[in-house]
Amino acid sequence: MSQPLLQTRGLVAGYGATPVLRDVTLDIAPGQVTAILGANACGKSTLLRCLARLLPPRAGEVTLDDTPVGRIASRSFARRLGFLPQSPVAPDGITVLDLVSRGRHPHHGLFARWTDADDAAVAHALEVTGTAALAEREVGALSGGQRQRVWIAMALAQETEILLLDEPTTFLDVSHQIEVLELLSDLNRRRGTTVVMVLHELNLAARHADRIVGMKSGRIHATGTPAEVLTEAHIRDIFGLDSLVMADPVSGRPMMVPRASLSSAHERETG
Repeated sequence: MSQPLLQTRGLVAGYGATPVLRDVTLDIAPGQVTAILGANACGKSTLLRCLARLLPPRAGEVTLDDTPVGRIASRSFARRLGFLPQSPVAPDGITVLDLVSRGRHPHHGLFARWTDADDAAVAHALEVTGTAALAEREVGALSGGQRQRVWIAMALAQETEILLLDEPTTFLDVSHQIEVLELLSDLNRRRGTTVVMVLHELNLAARHADRIVGMKSGRIHATGTPAEVLTEAHIRDIFGLDSLVMADPVSGRPMMVPRASLSSAHERETG
């Protein structure tokens, strides 16, 4: 099977009378990690929902390997593409193990039996997300950070070619944010999984993404490598933020520092 390629062409979508997305044309590079960035309400989550075919377009189309996603059978689509929304809700009383195991449902036909491969996929997802010790606990009793890692484990257990994640680092402290992004980067390197995620932290996106999509007011403002998109000019245009962009001393990728922070630090040192 060839590598997946998600595309949008002239995409218009939204929830009310006024569209959120306006004429969005985008190629998602196969086998890469793509981060979608932008200010609040710019259309990042709406774009992700369209890619996951949870929100039908008003105009334009979304395709997977040149086939409109609406024409792909639901089970086949779920075997190829997994989606983790921003605020998923677990059924009352469900345990961590049961929730993560639900990631295997797309791989089962009507009469298919649970297999050793299913057990292995669930165990691996629990292990790499650090949630194996929580397997018998109810999801509702976990902290926000623990729940987020459990949801990520469910998405990993699905073992899809494409993984869409809407703010996967929500509720996580800095160390766990880095762990989750390293996990997704490793998944991309080892399996070639195409990862598309909405992020807010520009420096983490710069370090972990191969490609950045910068959105503004429902449109694509800039796409390219982190160095091409995370420039002082683009950051000013997209976020209305004056910044200093320099090379990260560890990764060599762009690193953004708000100029207001530099001024405050200088005032503290000289005050």
